[in-house]
Amino acid sequence: MIAEPKRALLVSPTDNAQDAAAKLRERRDWVDLDQADMVVALGGDGFMLQTLHAMLERRRILPVFGMNLGTFGFLMNEWREKRLDERIEGAKVFDVTPLRMEVETVEGEKVSLPAINEVSLLRETRQTAKLEVAVNNRVVIPELVCDGALVATPAGSTAYNFSAHGPILPLGSALLALTPISPFRPRRWRGAILTENARISFRVLDAVKRPVSAVADQREVRDVATVHVEIDKSRTLKLLFDPEHALDDRIVMEQFEV
Repeated sequence: MIAEPKRALLVSPTDNAQDAAAKLRERRDWVDLDQADMVVALGGDGFMLQTLHAMLERRRILPVFGMNLGTFGFLMNEWREKRLDERIEGAKVFDVTPLRMEVETVEGEKVSLPAINEVSLLRETRQTAKLEVAVNNRVVIPELVCDGALVATPAGSTAYNFSAHGPILPLGSALLALTPISPFRPRRWRGAILTENARISFRVLDAVKRPVSAVADQREVRDVATVHVEIDKSRTLKLLFDPEHALDDRIVMEQFEV
């Protein structure tokens, strides 16, 4: 006899997500996260990121099937309360490998944080940031004068990266996007596409006068001196998608939106 899958239900605090969760709880039993084999997440993209970060903090990473009760829901499936078991059984699995951001602040504090979408450096004051940019320990831009810069994964390339005029990267392309934010000098530099094996480093020039913060998805470290970003191959997240709403197809189609 095959054991029934144990599923945990994680829900955004918004009213519509809570209402949807009440309907699902009437249809089946759910278990605590520590007892689960997989997770159903109800909410928007922000809640999905929150859920995935919670997975990264666990010893055993569980696959996540999200349903959109938010606004855009790029990382989510369509909300439907019926035939959920069949949808999960027929779902397509996508592996997402996060970034690791290693920071040293002006005061010498060292911080390491994961990022699923992107790592971004942002100026903290009205003055532009000045960044030295290196790839695999080779300085490629001695001085980038800008509002900031970011490194995005394929899964995150349609988010902040795309708003900053960075490229959309197909899922599974094994690439990273390095994108400046409002660059002033060099004026013509619009970013680079790098392999997933690249180690990207930023050194903040004049870090006291022109302070810069570093943000891993939604977690910020202020007054940074150096930032190193690379793929963390030791951890892999698993997202489940309906075949008709597969993430790779959605990323491709984003390139044709006008």
